[in-house]
Amino acid sequence: MGVAGEEAAVAHLRASGMRVVARDWRCRLGQLDIVCEEAGVLVAVEVKARRGVGYGLPQEAVNWRKRAKLRLLLDAYRQASGRGDQPCRIDVVAVRLDRELRLLSCEHIRDAVGG
Repeated sequence: MGVAGEEAAVAHLRASGMRVVARDWRCRLGQLDIVCEEAGVLVAVEVKARRGVGYGLPQEAVNWRKRAKLRLLLDAYRQASGRGDQPCRIDVVAVRLDRELRLLSCEHIRDAVGG
C-alpha cells in the first residue's frame, strides 16, 4: 500500500507543478518520503495512505511526534544537500485507496507542519 500511495502522491504533486528532487531520502534520523521544490521553496512531503477510515483519516496519523521528527529530517536534508538557507515547508499528502489499491482521493495539505 505504501508504494501505491507514494506513486499517487508523486503524480498529484507533479500535476500541480511541483518538481520532485528526492524520494525516500534517508539519514540516521529516519526517512523523508518525497522532497520537492515549488517556486523556490523546498518542500518535504509526508505521504499517508489508507484503505479506509477505520483508523481515522490518513492525515491524522501525523501527530506531534511525527511533526517534530519531520522538522528534524528536513533540517538534516537541507544541511546534507547544501540548501540550508532555502525557504522550506512541510506538506502532507493524504491518499485514500480502495481494496484493490486504486486511488479514491488524494488531498494535498500545504504547510501542514508549522513552526
